[in-house]
Amino acid sequence: MESRQPTTSGPAQISTLPRGWANRLLGLFLSVSFLLAPVLYLQWPWKFAFGLKHDRLWIITDPFFTYKEWLGTSIYPTLQRIQKAALPSMRSILLTAFAFCAAVFAQNSAVDTFVTTQYPISKAGVLANIGPSGSKSSGAKAGVVIASPSTSDPDYLYTWARDSALVYKTIIDLYTRGEDTSLRATIDDYVSSQAIQQRVSNPSGSISTGGLGEPKFNIDLSAFTGGWGRPQRDGPALRATALIAYGNWLVANSNASYATSTLWPIIKLDLDYVSSTWNLTGFDLWEEVSSSSYFTSAVQHRALREGAAFAMKIGQTSVVSGYNAQADNVLCFMQSYWNPIAGYMTSNTGGGRSGKDANTALASVHTFDPAAGCDSVTFQPCSDKALSSLKVYVDSFRSIYAINSGIPSSAAVATGRYSEDVYYGGNPWYLTTTIVAEQLYDALYVWKQQGSLNVTSTSLAFFQQLVPSAAVGSYASTSATFTTLTTAVKNYADGFLAVVAKYTPSNGALAEQYTRAAGVPISARDLTWSYAASLTAFSARKGVVPDSWGAKGLIVPTTCGTGGSGGSTVQVTFNVYATTAFGENIFLTGSISALQNWSPDTALALSSANYPTWSITLSLPASTTFEYKFIRKYNSATTWESDPNRQQTTPASGTYTFNDSWR
Repeated sequence: MESRQPTTSGPAQISTLPRGWANRLLGLFLSVSFLLAPVLYLQWPWKFAFGLKHDRLWIITDPFFTYKEWLGTSIYPTLQRIQKAALPSMRSILLTAFAFCAAVFAQNSAVDTFVTTQYPISKAGVLANIGPSGSKSSGAKAGVVIASPSTSDPDYLYTWARDSALVYKTIIDLYTRGEDTSLRATIDDYVSSQAIQQRVSNPSGSISTGGLGEPKFNIDLSAFTGGWGRPQRDGPALRATALIAYGNWLVANSNASYATSTLWPIIKLDLDYVSSTWNLTGFDLWEEVSSSSYFTSAVQHRALREGAAFAMKIGQTSVVSGYNAQADNVLCFMQSYWNPIAGYMTSNTGGGRSGKDANTALASVHTFDPAAGCDSVTFQPCSDKALSSLKVYVDSFRSIYAINSGIPSSAAVATGRYSEDVYYGGNPWYLTTTIVAEQLYDALYVWKQQGSLNVTSTSLAFFQQLVPSAAVGSYASTSATFTTLTTAVKNYADGFLAVVAKYTPSNGALAEQYTRAAGVPISARDLTWSYAASLTAFSARKGVVPDSWGAKGLIVPTTCGTGGSGGSTVQVTFNVYATTAFGENIFLTGSISALQNWSPDTALALSSANYPTWSITLSLPASTTFEYKFIRKYNSATTWESDPNRQQTTPASGTYTFNDSWR
């Protein structure tokens, strides 16, 4: 039993009503107020209710304390205009409380309506953008997701590995949950399209030399050869996760043969790429910063972890230890992104920005494991680190968008990618605003399932933003504090969907962005990712969650490894055409231990048996991207060839030859 007392700074109790009578009156009034809320919302003179000289209602008898906290949780900005002061009469108390109940009811009702009306629009929007028969995807091959039908300002009529995987993970979940059994054909189309796309040589390389990191293709599955931020290493991991979800369902439904013969070759190529390249830099999900990125690391860890489990399930045991070893290394590396002083997960290791980015909320949601509880190691949505990071991220937009002006710190606001954004003027995005709501719905699901909620020193600021009296502690679901906190979080989450609803046009079309000044849709129209993000948020609001992927109980290794391919090697021959003076020799060194880690002193000597072509054959880690250079040694002098460093990726198996010329 909790004992909650008003703070000493509040006014003295002034109610002369007997305590029991007051409680009965309040209970009756609250019950009736919810029944009358629609009438009040439409008919009551709001200015009369709020036109008091006081700024916040102070409930003046002990039994009302919890409701004082509740009233302190803003639903609309007008409710924040009620200050600590004793109101002149019970009539005023009732008027204000009636108004609050009406506001709560109105927001919840409005979000309910939005979800109901927008869901079929968003689902249709996703399917319209998938070839070959989608109404807005003309020219796209079967199973190919177009990012948007927009062909100018901007031109998004391409297919991205990342967007496609996230969209199809949504579709696969709808199918495997039994919500739409008609989706099987388009899922199989996606499988076929990705088997083709993986083998398309592109500016990032071939299937065995880094091409899996290519982010963007033409919608006929030919290579996009224009300039771009490449490679992007999240796509293979996300694709593996989507196909593993499908594979697990197939195995559970007596179709392991398709999972093994058709899905596994695609999945294995992606997992081998992830296993060997997770420790290399690449462009982030916004395609702007080349560095290590938290979102990429998080989805890579998930893919390797569930990939090992799936491999074991279908009897592909030879790769399990290697994938698990690299998953441990990635998990260890993920901890380095945390900024303990500022209380948020830094999005990128480079780029020169603050690192407060939707990147991390997206990572938390797309690696959500409902069986993992509030684990901070894997940055689960209800973990103290994820909640603290979410607060910092959301707060970074409160003062920079005009449409957020006047909204109090306890209320939802429009959010974008990151506060320093300038793309199309740096606006809020539909999918980034939606993802905040989804993280909070995921958190609510876990708290209710586990029957408790923990407030730590790390997450305290998040909770106090919503309930100022929140304190560090563990609260069982039977406690009043649990109810107070979860109610506040639910209302806060609904607030973000209310923001999306407010700036969604009447036809439900979701663009990429909405303007920071007026909330008008801008940039690419009918963005597939925007539609998919709304679907997953709506599901989370209903308590529908994804399957577990193995995040529960993971322990960070005491020593972080630097990567590799789990032990498998391939034979690689290096040939370089180089003329030399008598007594001068050619050597090789590079970025991995097999190439002596850039050491000129221990560089590997090449043979001149086929002069002027110098050669050496080495065993190198399979599916590994590395850099290297040739050097000349003559007497005591060492000469490096000119920049830039050469880069290659070893194949997953077999042998390979690199042919170069000295430069």
